[in-house]
Amino acid sequence: MPTRRAMLAAPCIALSAAAPKPGQAQARPVTITVPFPPGGSTDVTARVLAERMAAPLGLPVQVENRPGAATVIGADYVARSAPDGHTVLIASGSTLTINPHIVRNLSYRVEDFSPVTLVSTLPFAIVARPDGPADLPALMARAAARPGTITYGTNGPSSFNNIAMLLVNEAFSVRMQDVTYRGDSAQVADLLGGRLDLLVVGGATGLALHRGGTGRILAWTGERRMPGNEEVPLVADFKPDVVAQTWFGLLVPARSPAGMIERISQAAVQVIRGDDFRGRMLNEGMFAAGSTPAEFGHFLTRESNRWGPLLRRLELQAG
Repeated sequence: MPTRRAMLAAPCIALSAAAPKPGQAQARPVTITVPFPPGGSTDVTARVLAERMAAPLGLPVQVENRPGAATVIGADYVARSAPDGHTVLIASGSTLTINPHIVRNLSYRVEDFSPVTLVSTLPFAIVARPDGPADLPALMARAAARPGTITYGTNGPSSFNNIAMLLVNEAFSVRMQDVTYRGDSAQVADLLGGRLDLLVVGGATGLALHRGGTGRILAWTGERRMPGNEEVPLVADFKPDVVAQTWFGLLVPARSPAGMIERISQAAVQVIRGDDFRGRMLNEGMFAAGSTPAEFGHFLTRESNRWGPLLRRLELQAG
């Protein structure tokens, strides 16, 4: 019998609620590996997707959390798994856009994976307190007048939200100071307590503060305005080249069977392009995507080519 410590240390697994089809009671499940702890945007996306894609896939789908080391632990696990299409990674922008450029001796390569589909994109909300700057130009004027004194919360120097703000700083020729937190809750508490000037967070957190009147979204870092929040501009409205958003996508180990990749892709895309999934993603401040494996592969190449030069220029290294 496993010890309590072993049970607590085991990866968190949740089975899809979809029942197997007749004759498939013993079918081997497809496991979506989430390289983050339960509860975050990636985990929510994986669970919503898993619940709905089991039926069109014709196989049970489960979610397994393998967090740690800025997604490296989960990604490395999938890269080393049997290339049979039954172990799937839900990667974020950090996994394949950021880490390959800044993590020394990274244990996996982009070539270790075969793309399946782009699931969604997630822009960041730049959030101030209600008594803070009224809009983005006012923030930038204040930042220019007080270099290095305006603080914003991030998940670490090499996190995507910090990199997004470094791009904003560079575009507006200002310098704001990042402050590292382990999660959104501590950042929100410090913002509301007046100990932090700004948040740079995913849509769900930003929208909750904005709609509740405890924060004000000054701008979105994505490429299109947020439905239901269209009055808030994009950073790109002021600086057209400044688009900074993370993404979520499904990949399998390289050399997985092409037929299985296509089967998973078609099942996932059927779900992703449905109104129900799109609505759930918008509630989380994300935009549903859906793509062929080839389209997702081209997307990965474009993202790497876009962010690589900036990361080298900033000389960032993973902490």
